[in-house]
Amino acid sequence: MGKNFIVGQSGGPTAVINASLAGVAAAALAHIRSTGSGTVYGMQHGIQGFARGEVVDLGAQLDTEAAIALLKTTPAAALGSCRRRLPAAADEPQVYEDIFRRLQQLDIGCFLYIGGNDSMDTIQKLHDWGAAHGSDIRFVGVPKTIDNDLAMTDHTPGYGSAARYIATVMKELLCDSLVYDEKRVTVVEIMGRNAGWLAGAAALAADEECAGPDLLYLPETPFDVEDFVRRVDALQQKRKSVVVAISEGIRLDDGRYVCELSNTSASVDVFGHRQLSGAASTLSAILNSRLGAKCRAVELSTMQRCAAHLAAGADVEEAFAAGAAGVKAALAGESGCMVTLVRSSTDPYVCECATADIHAIANAEKTVPLAWIDTENATVTKEFLDYARPLILGENAVVWANGIPKHFVVK
Repeated sequence: MGKNFIVGQSGGPTAVINASLAGVAAAALAHIRSTGSGTVYGMQHGIQGFARGEVVDLGAQLDTEAAIALLKTTPAAALGSCRRRLPAAADEPQVYEDIFRRLQQLDIGCFLYIGGNDSMDTIQKLHDWGAAHGSDIRFVGVPKTIDNDLAMTDHTPGYGSAARYIATVMKELLCDSLVYDEKRVTVVEIMGRNAGWLAGAAALAADEECAGPDLLYLPETPFDVEDFVRRVDALQQKRKSVVVAISEGIRLDDGRYVCELSNTSASVDVFGHRQLSGAASTLSAILNSRLGAKCRAVELSTMQRCAAHLAAGADVEEAFAAGAAGVKAALAGESGCMVTLVRSSTDPYVCECATADIHAIANAEKTVPLAWIDTENATVTKEFLDYARPLILGENAVVWANGIPKHFVVK
């Protein structure tokens, strides 16, 4: 087996994806020090950049505890990311031959990829090609996604911090909505194409000071525009301010996204996913025309994934542990697997790392259980809240300088 490690980041960033990178680097460098040889390489812009030869030596840049600690609290993807789906090996074998030639030139023994569903597809394809061609390189996925939709894991690093941001901003918006003595409706659009884990987190805003959003809609259940208008109208008869939280991916009975009611020309990405945006604006326009209500649409957008200053301490530490567990699994001979988080207790919260077969994970999608969605009251159940709340706890040790956070920059 090669003596060196290589790690990449792929897909949309999270507030803690760099904590997983730090975990990989720390564990790999510890092994290298114990053996006396090797280094840790980083792929710039994931597998796409690697195919172009864009590789940096991380070992020299992350050789101190201070550097590792700073990387843990840095948002976005320090190595750069990509949205590249590898072709089927049977269709374009040259792509795989080029990748494995580069891996051999760098004397790679362990390949770790931090990402979500599509990134795990990359791990599966590379592992399967390597296994079929006698390669001894170990391929291990490290989970990452704010969407929390990866199969075989209790939750994903990145979700807890995004959920914390959503709950915090939702509570602040609810306070702001009560400032003026007039009727108004605020519709808050939250990320989530097919899975409502993020939108459900808006309900975590509720406490002894705050009732939480008045209505909450997830993409797992069909959205009824007429019922929605009736509910908002009824609420406005009781109170002046109404706040609604929705997933960007809420859909009608016929399968159309709500945002398509006002925008039918949106493009698709390289994975065939329709670009979603505008559901809140669409519903605000409907309410304005039907009820004459003063409406405001709020899109939380990319802040949900990059607000590292508000990251949950539990999420940061689990992301770091997942990266380190990926290295441990590869060194133990595992390949074609992903690190998973296994919860053994919710109260007190106890969660540990394990691994699962990548073939049971790649291209699968975990949605919110229907039993956790209260459609009658347009909200989520106590089971959802009990599941999500431990994931948003804990403080993050951000380093501040001149009033703003310091970040790690890969040279």
